[in-house]
Amino acid sequence: MSKKNDLARRKRQHEFELQREKQEKEKKARNLQAKKNKMKVDGKDKKKKKGASGFQVGKKVKTKLTAVAKAKAAQAMELDS
Repeated sequence: MSKKNDLARRKRQHEFELQREKQEKEKKARNLQAKKNKMKVDGKDKKKKKGASGFQVGKKVKTKLTAVAKAKAAQAMELDS
């Protein structure tokens, strides 16, 4: 028999693959459980779902304007109107 087709090698490889699959299943189960727990905590204060147009993409960032920036914005608004 060739080196690749050796019975002991195939057996070790099979056991290794089974072990890897088991670890992947455990990892997925842990992630799913963590996600469920997170949803329980965060789900209490969720708002009513909107229609298809209500999906938010990205995260809105609130910025604080400095006094200079506010003055420039006010000046720009005066020029527009």
